Amino acid sequence: MSTHVLVLGGTTEARELAALLAARPGLRVTTSLAGRVSRPGPQAGEVRTGGFGGADGLAAWLRDHRVDAVVDATHPFAEAITRNAAGAAAATGVPLVVLRRPGWRPGPADRWHPAGSPAEAARLLPGLGRRVFLTTGRLGLAAFAPLTGLHFLVRSVEPPEPPMPADTRVLLARGPFTVAGETELLRAHRIDVLVTKDSGGEATAAKLTAARELGLPVVVVGRPPLPYGVTAVPDVPAALARLCLPPA
Repeated sequence: MSTHVLVLGGTTEARELAALLAARPGLRVTTSLAGRVSRPGPQAGEVRTGGFGGADGLAAWLRDHRVDAVVDATHPFAEAITRNAAGAAAATGVPLVVLRRPGWRPGPADRWHPAGSPAEAARLLPGLGRRVFLTTGRLGLAAFAPLTGLHFLVRSVEPPEPPMPADTRVLLARGPFTVAGETELLRAHRIDVLVTKDSGGEATAAKLTAARELGLPVVVVGRPPLPYGVTAVPDVPAALARLCLPPA
């Protein structure tokens, strides 16, 4: 009987992990996608799309599909699915590995302003600038919607959902981005403050370098904490090691 691994995906690390697992004989891998992106990248192995119905629904899915291990390789801000994965793993006894790429760290020349939430980031903005490059994702704009007197350039992969600030220009784009491209974007739109989530990784880090080189302040929204008792591994090799799979 094959070993069945469920990967909660949507990230570069999830795709890399699924490809490595799918290449192993005697191992079945299923990647679950939330379905928020209309054209996700190619995935190795089996793919399912959509929610599970909370922790109880996920626990039932693990039992019904005879899952032997779960890897939560979702976005660092996908707080609900991580909480549900922890609950389902505890209820079923299925081992859980949480894979989280390391967060970004400021350098000496960075002008970072930490924020504990999008709402806190919104409160900081009026004192930092008037033309805002907002890269917190299409679902996180409500916290900024009440702000007036500011111009927002919002970048997301999919069209954002209201509510959003009244003075908003939307830019649809998917990373990775280059430092040269981000620098030109900031200059062309006369941006004077950047807002981002601490997503980590290289695909979208170029904007931080561009902001540093232009001397711009950056509001960085911190990650939500992991559920109590849950620890994370930082990369795909560590996730593979934690799974304790039989030799390939």
